[in-house]
Amino acid sequence: MNIPAVFRWQGSTRGRVIKYYLYKSTKAVEFYRPIMYLFFLAQGLTFTQIAILEAIYNLTTLFGEMPTGYIGDRVGRRTSLLIGTVLISVTLLGIGLAGSFLTLAVLYVCWSMGYNFRSGSEDAWLYDALTDDLSEDEFAHVRGRGESASLAVGAGAAIVGGYLGRVDLSYPWFVAASVTGLGAIVLLTLDEPETYEKTNTDELSFRRTVTIAKEALSQRNLRAFILYYYVLYAAVTYLVFIFLQPIFRTIVVDLGISPDRVESLLGWFYAAYSFVGAILSYYTGAIKDFFGIRMWFFILPFIVGAALIGMYFVPVLALPTFLVARGLADVTRTFAGQYVNDRIETLGRATVLSAMAMVSGLAVVPFQLGSGVISDYVSPLFALAIGGAVLIVGSGVILLWETPVDE
Repeated sequence: MNIPAVFRWQGSTRGRVIKYYLYKSTKAVEFYRPIMYLFFLAQGLTFTQIAILEAIYNLTTLFGEMPTGYIGDRVGRRTSLLIGTVLISVTLLGIGLAGSFLTLAVLYVCWSMGYNFRSGSEDAWLYDALTDDLSEDEFAHVRGRGESASLAVGAGAAIVGGYLGRVDLSYPWFVAASVTGLGAIVLLTLDEPETYEKTNTDELSFRRTVTIAKEALSQRNLRAFILYYYVLYAAVTYLVFIFLQPIFRTIVVDLGISPDRVESLLGWFYAAYSFVGAILSYYTGAIKDFFGIRMWFFILPFIVGAALIGMYFVPVLALPTFLVARGLADVTRTFAGQYVNDRIETLGRATVLSAMAMVSGLAVVPFQLGSGVISDYVSPLFALAIGGAVLIVGSGVILLWETPVDE
């Protein structure tokens, strides 16, 4: 974190930004991420069952995002974040103890609900906190630094998780549950932004909230962007995170690495992956200034799609592709948040952002199920190549229909 940069804001906002960075640093996903799908495979799950778990997660997102976004708008974004963080911590503990597909399926519902409570409320809280100090244009900068802090901590966590996984694949889940719980302590020290407090949430009925979300989703300057990013790009690139581990294992074993070293190597790879992501996220604001949001969204889907196709023909290309995948995903997600937040009002903000995540969750389900079946019958690399082709063709069709980003 660049400490001098923090002092551009007034005292209250400065303190919130620092606490936001601390909260982001407790997300703890890198502890279990290097061994996540290896853990599932070790429980006897097939690729299709793993894809079904991911589909359950996203279907829960579909049905839970709007209600949890409404709760975030009604009871406060901090309260919503606190509920989600506690739920995620308990769920991670449960996954580490789970031993069957049915148990994992139930836990995946709880896991998704935890992120439902955090998804829209997190960006809504940050945007409103910055609005208090008339610094909403700094959203991409601050959010990018927050992701950088999370990934920097995650680099060390990935190494620890890889070695813990080599001892027992359940240990990283237990550590992640503990660290995530620390995030709840940080959240207890936060307050609600004045911008949110000044809105008349007492008149915000669920029906009114749904109407606000529908109006936002139907805006001309958002509808093509929703298809372009939340439906197509986010759905295809999500597959990369599902198949990274089995593809990595296949490649390194083919290169002559002993199979019993895969878990620890994955820890180091995820550390490098987090480190690269932290650098990219740290410079999110500079990337925005250099490329512009419009140019970024114009070229990125075609570059990513070509990389996914190229991996099938030259498998070793998967390693550098995976190395930058997280950073690109976080930078792009931040730009999407800036673009959408700039075009919606404070009242109902968390619900609208949750609706965006809901759309993405629905769109990814057929990609997940289809890729799981293709992976079982052909290979994960072939499934990603198909996804890359869909991304290129789909992006081209949307661009011919309507410009998804106008600055």
